[in-house]
Amino acid sequence: MYRIGTGFDIHRLKEGRKLIIGGVEIPSDVGFDAHSDGDILFHALTDALLGAVGYGDIGQLFPDNQDKWKDADSSIFLREAGRIIKEAGYSVVNIDGFIILQKPKILPYREKIIQNTAKVLNINTNQIFIKGKTFEKIGELGEGKAGAAQVVVLLKKEENK
Repeated sequence: MYRIGTGFDIHRLKEGRKLIIGGVEIPSDVGFDAHSDGDILFHALTDALLGAVGYGDIGQLFPDNQDKWKDADSSIFLREAGRIIKEAGYSVVNIDGFIILQKPKILPYREKIIQNTAKVLNINTNQIFIKGKTFEKIGELGEGKAGAAQVVVLLKKEENK
């Protein structure tokens, strides 16, 4: 049995914050304005995994009104989602996602993002692909005032689970 999950996240950009995507710090004058570290990829992926097994979403597990998640490393959220899908008897077949960010370009950091994502989920890098997209200067995303991520995951039920 297979399950598909989708995830989306968006955050405004703000001076004085680190730009973290896929657990990788990317040199930038701005970062995501969020309760946690604002990692849009890990937030979208966490939601996709949780949704695929009908567990809920990132806001239910890690509410932004709890101080313990203030500036939290989003790999904590993703690692927990990975544990939940395994406990439900599923494994990741593949992850496909894209980052919408006017600048900086994602391509120079893509392999490191993929490697780090694979490490957090304990899967192979060939199960993940991430693309970078601009928003062609349309709206706040295109004006460089925000960034977003969208992810699709395919899970497979493990035999004997």
